[in-house]
Amino acid sequence: MTRASTKLALDGGTPVRKEPILPGWPGGLLIGAEEKAQVLEVLESQSLYRHYGPHPRHKAAELEQKFAAAIGARHALAVTSGTGALLVGLAALGVGPGDEVITTPFTFFATAGTVHNVGATPVFVDIEPKTFNISPDAIAAAVRPGTKAVIPVDLFGQMAALELVEKAAPGLPIIEDAAQSIGAERRIGGKSVMAGERATIGTLSFFPSKNLGAYGDGGMMLTQDERLATRLKRLRVHGGARTYFHDEVGYNSRLDALQAVVLSAKLPRLEAWSAKRRANAAYYDAAFADLADVQTPYVERCNVSIFNQYTLRVARRDDLQSFLKERGIGTSIYYPLPLHLQPCFAYLGYKPGSCPEAERAAAEVISLPIFPELTQSQLDEVIAAVRAFYGR
Repeated sequence: MTRASTKLALDGGTPVRKEPILPGWPGGLLIGAEEKAQVLEVLESQSLYRHYGPHPRHKAAELEQKFAAAIGARHALAVTSGTGALLVGLAALGVGPGDEVITTPFTFFATAGTVHNVGATPVFVDIEPKTFNISPDAIAAAVRPGTKAVIPVDLFGQMAALELVEKAAPGLPIIEDAAQSIGAERRIGGKSVMAGERATIGTLSFFPSKNLGAYGDGGMMLTQDERLATRLKRLRVHGGARTYFHDEVGYNSRLDALQAVVLSAKLPRLEAWSAKRRANAAYYDAAFADLADVQTPYVERCNVSIFNQYTLRVARRDDLQSFLKERGIGTSIYYPLPLHLQPCFAYLGYKPGSCPEAERAAAEVISLPIFPELTQSQLDEVIAAVRAFYGR
């Protein structure tokens, strides 16, 4: 590899002889002739959405069955996106005007944006400095009579401490935003729990940058509750269980059959891809262990991370990013401005210092390429560049 001719993207595929592809774009789809035939079958059938019944060719229903079995959920319900999963989930819990929902400010915008969009008020609390996940103690301090739900986020591929969140907010429904953690596990009470399995509602995203990415948007809602599943199903299709009959006002949030076919084809490969990400992360960890200015990701012993991102805390973060960019190494900053300080949430009254750990993280984090197709030489090139920046 020569830096003059090759650019290393943040997350996807082998290096390309042009400007880097968008950070977060997926690697190869790696589907075979059978899966391609299924895509053509969907196109020829002209049935992209009428696929939720028992017919064996109903692709979204097939995908739901596979996910329910893989994660251990009684119900898996496919929707248009991870954002749609959060929005429909909040609505199904009856969250609306006058209600408060506790969540983290250190996450993608959709986590809090959906709370606002159902008319409720996001209540931001700080994060744990090691894991970047929401602080259970901060949740406990924020619970009030108007609190209707809690949304912890499994950030960067590591599950939040759900058992502690439950204790911090007893009796309140929990929507686990597992958009970045599909396939992650946490040991709770001697049992291994999958991301999205334990919460009142678990939500997944199949955006192309995820470990399991579609060829467009897609999402999934998971629940063990039969009655809640019935309402989730209704709300995702304009609030009606039958076409043209509407019990309530819902949303247009159906996953199309083409994305269902793509995801079904990729699902059996997810575990191997995540294992390769863990191996890449371990290689980075060892290579950076002696750098005082670099803090590698902390994974709790009870967690199995899928490393949707490999996120460092570093000194002189912005200078490091520029240095790596000059060498054709893609990076990204998740997230440069915490949600409590975003202009659109100024009406909530948060100020700098309201969530100091989230603010400190936003100033120090940088994510390196971690995708499973990284070669040994690419990993070594990233490592050499980081070490060179810090004079090692």
